[in-house]
Amino acid sequence: MSRQSHIHRITKETDVELTFSLDGGVVDISTGIGFFNHMLHAFAHHGGFGLQLHAAGDLDVDQHHTMEDIGLALGQALQEALGDKRGVTRFGASFVPMDESLARVVIDLSGRPFLAWRAEFPQPEAGTTNARLFREFFQALVNTSGNTIHVDLLACEETHHGLEAIFKAFGRALAQAATLQPEHLDEIPSTKGIL
Repeated sequence: MSRQSHIHRITKETDVELTFSLDGGVVDISTGIGFFNHMLHAFAHHGGFGLQLHAAGDLDVDQHHTMEDIGLALGQALQEALGDKRGVTRFGASFVPMDESLARVVIDLSGRPFLAWRAEFPQPEAGTTNARLFREFFQALVNTSGNTIHVDLLACEETHHGLEAIFKAFGRALAQAATLQPEHLDEIPSTKGIL
């Protein structure tokens, strides 16, 4: 069973093309936003995912459209790679420290899009990126993936560390939720029979 998807999303503001694999593969990321590349690489590496992502956006305007549209495309890719979610663990949770920062991410592959974002950052930017835009990225991803994600930044004195802890925890929590249970490969993990 291939748990891989390919998305090419083109608008008047962005051109996003990505290949995403839940079961590993090449990681090659170019968004035009250096710090965002770093975060997505941390997500893919610590989740054990394959992610080939190339995006061109209207960065002369700002970074918002590019980050939001990458979230929309990655969420769609995740939904397609999961298929009907037969055999997955469904729930995943991870605590990740990054020096003084501590993040917790909890995921339910529920089919219901919901983002709880409880993260405050001591500096407004990381690199040249407004920290607020990372919430927009996650909201877009949730909207198209149809999953529930809770993000809690429990401690943070440096915005870079806080965001990096979040992305690593996101990767690990998603990997756990997407793990296949060999004894339940024919079952959808829901009393409703659908996710």
